[in-house]
Amino acid sequence: MDAIVDSKAALGEQARKFVSETRKMLVDGKWVAAASGKTFSTLDPATGAPITEVCEGDKEDISQAVLAARRAFEDGPWPNMTPSEREHLMHRLADLIEANADELAELEALDNGKNKAIARMVDINLAIETFRYMAGWPSKISGDVLPLSTPRAPDQQFFGYTLREPVGVIGQIIPWNFPLLMCAWKLAPALACGNTIVLKPAEETPLTALRLGELICEAGFPDGVVNIVPGYGHTAGAALTAHPEVDKIAFTGSTEVGKIIAREAADSMKKVSMELGGKSPAIILPDADLDIAIPGAVSAIMFNQGQVCCAGSRLYVPDNLYDAVIEGLAENVSALKIGSGLDPENMVNPLVSETQFQRVMGYIDIGREEGASVITGGKRRGDSGYFVEPTILADTNQDMKVVQEEIFGPVLCVQRYSDVSEITRLANDTIYGLGASLWTRDVGNIMRFVPKIKAGTVWVNCHNILDVAMPFGGFKQSGYGRELGKDVLELYTQTKSVCIMA
Repeated sequence: MDAIVDSKAALGEQARKFVSETRKMLVDGKWVAAASGKTFSTLDPATGAPITEVCEGDKEDISQAVLAARRAFEDGPWPNMTPSEREHLMHRLADLIEANADELAELEALDNGKNKAIARMVDINLAIETFRYMAGWPSKISGDVLPLSTPRAPDQQFFGYTLREPVGVIGQIIPWNFPLLMCAWKLAPALACGNTIVLKPAEETPLTALRLGELICEAGFPDGVVNIVPGYGHTAGAALTAHPEVDKIAFTGSTEVGKIIAREAADSMKKVSMELGGKSPAIILPDADLDIAIPGAVSAIMFNQGQVCCAGSRLYVPDNLYDAVIEGLAENVSALKIGSGLDPENMVNPLVSETQFQRVMGYIDIGREEGASVITGGKRRGDSGYFVEPTILADTNQDMKVVQEEIFGPVLCVQRYSDVSEITRLANDTIYGLGASLWTRDVGNIMRFVPKIKAGTVWVNCHNILDVAMPFGGFKQSGYGRELGKDVLELYTQTKSVCIMA
């Protein structure tokens, strides 16, 4: 592994300039320090060294941001803008993200650890497309004229219709695995529907959200429409969830934290949408093309170091193909180069933090103790940073913790099966239901198995393919509500019925 000793030296001029000073929070159109004066360090996952200081938001900062969002929602230019004016602002923001895409990709690679080239191609491009797609919706959100049949006097007439109105002030809590992209997934539909926002980025990865805030200001959004307050989950996040002036919480993160947020939000009956954890099965059927299925299964788990909520972390293989698949997996994984994400040749990069590193290594140890065979990896790579070798655990079974619990790292659990009729039972034997993939050449298998798999997305001969037009979300404890597509508009609007007596 070739480490980049000084990650900042590998940055372009604009990214280097951005991390050269303490980053403030965006409240009511102004960049301000935390009320407490506190800051925290955001760390480079490739080295563990500090990148820069970030102002640490807390209850008071959240309160100021929420009040600014409330003022912007109730008064000022934002609620009086036409749909086409909102559309113009969103297109302007998308253009600015595109113009600064290389800088954003470098900041994402530095702060999160991920591959810079993939961040540019996937994270940044999809963020641009999300804003452009959602910019088309403001002029198309409409209600219905209703054919009323209410009892009435002969000389009475009633006219009924519905309005789709914005929810109000939205609290958005962003995860650390796709920081900028998840900002786009949350912000774009909320803005398209006319809401105002207080966004809390993950404390591990606040940089691209704050740079996006600068672009939001440059695009010309009115003050207070978008507020960005970095801080910790148990302080800033908890304050945002509990604030009485917040009308809805949108959260992406772990199921454990999602349950805490749901309980807290229930006290004030806030609307809540959540995209949570997963333990997605990748199912190789007996007729699968292994030249496609094997590298596909590797990509399904190793993409973004396995730090993907819908990662294909459980692989089911028929008995007669098991040895060939294990051999092919090991060969593919061994070819992956490990190192800093700022070098685009490195396809396996550090985990986001020391906490995540210890979690993943702990699960690998549990797998060994439970009787799994470590085919590849299973160790730390290097003396600095949070690098875990891509790990394949073979001979796993449904009773193992590594099969049932979300690891969120580059760890694939491989399990054999002998009877294809058992495969949906195995796939569904989990508390999660976010994604799944089938690997087959038989359209009959697709028609047979897809309806039986309890997951929000089922891929066939691919995995982790997302598109802004395709709704994304989970079944069971993987959350509720759908991001993206037309469906996401349901999360950020509410229906008002109107009845007029003529």
